[in-house]
Amino acid sequence: MDLPQKSRSASHDHSPRRWGTPLWIHAWVWAVCAALVLGLIAVSARLDGRDVWRGRIESGELRQPGYAERIYRADFFRTRANTWSNLAFVVVGFYAIAHGWADLRPKRTQAEDGFVVTHPVMSVLFGVSCCGLGGGSGLYHASLTRWGQQLDVASMYPPLLVCIAINVGRRSRGTGLGAGVSAHARSWLLASAVVAVSLLLYRYKWSMSAALVLTTLILTVGACGLWDLIFKRRELHFRWLGWATGALAVGIFCRQLDVAGKFSGPDAWLQGHAVWHVLTALSLAFTYVYYRSERGSSDLVARSARG
Repeated sequence: MDLPQKSRSASHDHSPRRWGTPLWIHAWVWAVCAALVLGLIAVSARLDGRDVWRGRIESGELRQPGYAERIYRADFFRTRANTWSNLAFVVVGFYAIAHGWADLRPKRTQAEDGFVVTHPVMSVLFGVSCCGLGGGSGLYHASLTRWGQQLDVASMYPPLLVCIAINVGRRSRGTGLGAGVSAHARSWLLASAVVAVSLLLYRYKWSMSAALVLTTLILTVGACGLWDLIFKRRELHFRWLGWATGALAVGIFCRQLDVAGKFSGPDAWLQGHAVWHVLTALSLAFTYVYYRSERGSSDLVARSARG
């Protein structure tokens, strides 16, 4: 996940963040992911055939599969491609966490940097949310239990809630919103709100339409991007938002093909729902890079500082 190239106005800046993702972030992310994969392989090899999920309340998917992939009831991973593909969310999450950590370093940021870069808590929260999405969806597809289904659906919301919180934080800069509260305090308040709303959505998952909630959140993030495009108060690389939209659209198409049984056979590793996981993770990654691309002109920065 390389960052956008530096702008012409910042041509004197040679920091790694301007030129791309530092090598240590790539090394850390893939080392941790390799360790995670090896651990999961070891656990799966030890528990396959023991039906470790027996006794837990089953989801409807176990009895009446909605996706094409074959189900192995006695294995630790009852579905394979649909489980492993959730590692894509974890990779995106690790990258966001690492970038947030890097932004905490002294003299790492500049006044004209965007909200996400100057408020690392948002990168960390977005990263943790993506990891939670990978873990929740992975647990569901591995177990096909009712609790796993609840965790799967509820974990879809936090990354989008973080995106909405980022937009609220960006738009409160240089305005009267949150007067008397420091910028970093506002970011922590927004992060706390994301956690609180996520817990409520998990708690009441079964009493609301998941499709309605998810669609509303996606459209809200999209509306914020459209607002950016129309009013252009700060420099943003809109191509990343375009890539995010495209990846999401293709992912939905593959998912629906899988539901209709027209994507691949039950034993194929390339499953439509697995492709949906990967493309959705890419969409979240592109959205995050879009927010990191934010830069402000000197007059906007001065106006924001006065606010």
